[in-house]
Amino acid sequence: MLSFADFNQILRGFQESRLLLTAIELDVFTAVGTGATALQAARRMKTDARATGMLLNALVAMGALEKSDGVYLNTAETRRYLVAGSPDNARPALMHTVNMWRAWNTLTESVRAGAAVLPPGVDRQEEEWTEAFIAAMHRNAESAAEQLVRAVGAAGVRRLLDIGGGSGAYAIAFARANPELRAEVLDLPRVVRIAQRHIDAARLTDRVTTRIGDLRTEEFGRGYDLILLSAICHMLGPEENQDLLRRCHRALATGGRLVIRDFILEPGKTAPKPAALFALNMLVATRSGSTYTEGEYRAWLAAAGFRAVERAGADLLVARST
Repeated sequence: MLSFADFNQILRGFQESRLLLTAIELDVFTAVGTGATALQAARRMKTDARATGMLLNALVAMGALEKSDGVYLNTAETRRYLVAGSPDNARPALMHTVNMWRAWNTLTESVRAGAAVLPPGVDRQEEEWTEAFIAAMHRNAESAAEQLVRAVGAAGVRRLLDIGGGSGAYAIAFARANPELRAEVLDLPRVVRIAQRHIDAARLTDRVTTRIGDLRTEEFGRGYDLILLSAICHMLGPEENQDLLRRCHRALATGGRLVIRDFILEPGKTAPKPAALFALNMLVATRSGSTYTEGEYRAWLAAAGFRAVERAGADLLVARST
């Protein structure tokens, strides 16, 4: 049970969150570099010196920076993850979290309206939003892709379709696991351009290709052994998901598998906590998206023609075409 003291602490939690978001947005940690005064950092960021000093002092208080004789220094963590040029620089991906603030600020209005009141970033066709979003998805996928391949298995898969495949990280992982596998990444034009960069870097252009298409309306073709829907269904409403799963069923070869990787709520929809919170993220960011229970997925899959459905992990369902 949440105590009133905890309630008040959570209410004020936005202050530290907003501080870090602003620091990422302004690229404070790169400006600090190997050491900088408030004035030096302000000049690099083109910000007000007095305000910059206040910001940097607060970051020191949080433990995100250090300070010695008026000079601000990065910690080992911020130097590794938040300074431009570092191999582990996470700022491009974290800019998606910065962008989420704008949508979450409309939560009250979205609850009243029943849907996002700010057009989704993908609909606004903002290049910077798309780059940040795909960077965040790629960072998540890189750490999860090998685990997904092990859970699902790539043996015997000759043709794979990754619908809304983003950066192509999952298609690349499956291709690496099976040299006989040919994968196709379907996504919107501006996303496909990003995916192609990753495919080129992986040197898999002979086996991983891209296709421009809208997953809400596209007919996917025929004869796929495996279709992947990773972090897709939460963007759509129930009727849209039902339609999507029917089109996936048509595109699979007999005995082919559909893999759904997504948040899966418990029947009461109050747990797990990340899935319940993410439903609100979809409320403020999409027209009709949400998170769903295993029962809802099973009902949609059955109506689409799937008969064998397996829960393969906390966030994983595998359905076989018959």
